[in-house]
Amino acid sequence: MPFQTAITSTLQGSSTALGFWLTLPSAAVAKTILHSQPPSPGRFSWVLVDAEHGLISDRHYYELFNAIASENVSPIVRVPSAEEWMIKRALDAGAHGVMTPMCHNEVEAAKIVQWTKYPPLGTRGYGPMFAPHAFPGVAPGEEYDEGSQTGTIVVVQIESKAGVENVEKIAAVEGVDVLFIGPFDLAKQMGVVRGGEEHEAAIQRILKAAHAAGKKAAIFCTDGKDSRVRAEQGFDMISVITDVAVFRAGMLSELRSVTEGR
Repeated sequence: MPFQTAITSTLQGSSTALGFWLTLPSAAVAKTILHSQPPSPGRFSWVLVDAEHGLISDRHYYELFNAIASENVSPIVRVPSAEEWMIKRALDAGAHGVMTPMCHNEVEAAKIVQWTKYPPLGTRGYGPMFAPHAFPGVAPGEEYDEGSQTGTIVVVQIESKAGVENVEKIAAVEGVDVLFIGPFDLAKQMGVVRGGEEHEAAIQRILKAAHAAGKKAAIFCTDGKDSRVRAEQGFDMISVITDVAVFRAGMLSELRSVTEGR
């Protein structure tokens, strides 16, 4: 029987699944942010553990995933690249979902799905000795094995010109759960101005393609104001901000409060 996680439960409901980007390899940072959150819907239901551009590697996965999951929040890991061994390492450490960067076409999307599922649905190698630890209430063995086939989510990033051109085909791939927009790379890869008309048109095309295929649409945002706009546009899953952005802004704000007017 498929099991429920914080992210799957939220995506099945009517509220937007809000998360944030964790770039520092610190379980203490994750738990400091997540501990004593307010009741739903004003809470984070997922954390993106960034092993692509963050300071996180697979040796940090186990502690991070367990720390996040202990707060009834889903750890989603962005692996450095869409490679089978990287996806396997993330899932075996207890990820509730995997995000892969730079998905350019439906062939790549199908391979990603295949690598996240055990046979007969895919080709994931078997060895989840530690994965169930990040799924409170889920027993090792059959319960995890069967539940993870559909209970762990597959997120592919659309952040290139080719990805946009093929987005309808990517969205149609069975097993892809979420199309996630990386707006910074999308602008650079398309050679357009971030926030300009061409950029926004591409974002809206991805949003429309995801929903037309019955999939969820997600996007990276820079702050709460940006996130509110995207939520009003109908995005199902939103990264509100990054850990380092909050630390930097908070520290500098407090510094200014001391030094201004002196």
